[in-house]
Amino acid sequence: MPVEGGTIDPRPAIAAILDDLERRAAVGTISARFHNGLAEATATACAQAACDRDIETVVLSGGVFQNRLLLERAAALVTAHGLRVLVPERLPPNDGGISFGQAAVAAARTTDLEI
Repeated sequence: MPVEGGTIDPRPAIAAILDDLERRAAVGTISARFHNGLAEATATACAQAACDRDIETVVLSGGVFQNRLLLERAAALVTAHGLRVLVPERLPPNDGGISFGQAAVAAARTTDLEI
């Protein structure tokens, strides 16, 4: 999946899935290609964002990362870009964790803390 400006374009992945289905590819093959592509796109987007902001640490959070396969592959690829990966352990994996992050950013901005 191509990444431009931090945005992942899913259209090529969807087209590839449809092609695979038309060719009657095995479900496991289709799934592996999708997971690998999404993990690569995630790592590329993280690397671009980290470079743009001059940071070395990223957090992989949210409901999509409840998928252990995706989390492990994305984390490995992000690490291969030389970045430190954090994964929430005490926060909920879905919107509660995202909300916590938003509150932390707001708190840092109002108290002049560096994020």
